[in-house]
Amino acid sequence: MIKVKICGICHEVEVGIMNELMPDYVGFVFIPKNRHFVAPEYAALLRSKLRKGIQTVGVFANESLKTVAMCAEVSGINLIQLHGNETGEYIASLREYTRCKIIKVYKVIKPIDAEKAMYSTADYVMLDGGNAGDGKIFDWSLIGPVHRKFFLSGGLTPENLDKALALSSQPYALNVSSGVEANRTKDYRKVMKFISTVRNFKGQKAVSV
Repeated sequence: MIKVKICGICHEVEVGIMNELMPDYVGFVFIPKNRHFVAPEYAALLRSKLRKGIQTVGVFANESLKTVAMCAEVSGINLIQLHGNETGEYIASLREYTRCKIIKVYKVIKPIDAEKAMYSTADYVMLDGGNAGDGKIFDWSLIGPVHRKFFLSGGLTPENLDKALALSSQPYALNVSSGVEANRTKDYRKVMKFISTVRNFKGQKAVSV
């Protein structure tokens, strides 16, 4: 089944929503200038209140290896998401600091960008259209045939979700943040509609974690 990642969790009330609706992943943003930023210590507190079975992801951009490793250890996240200009060499070095699985984000402006993502050494790739959390959709026709698991991100909402689900290259997971918010906070009804639409989609292929 296609999986769901709700990113930008900042408050305990949002944790309550996640515990009831059970997305596959939730994300904590460790990018200081991002409005969803949380300190690793607070992320650890929020993570401790999440139900078992929800994987936690820490989002970083152009951060030092030691800082990423420290935040991962303090917060207790399961996966690291790299949203900057991190190279294959950076990913290789990061594996020496942490056992967390790695998601590398690729900004897709032209077809070759998606093609580059297919050869990434990260455990997963995420195809996005802009900067971390800016909520901009991109031209999904640029994705082309994809031969590995990928997260789809950028401008997703409950209203345009049907188009994402209909892509010929089916995403492994769908990533959403501001698209399920009201008044800059995760909205129960929007999150519920997003997750239920994905879970009830009939055309999805079986995938493994």
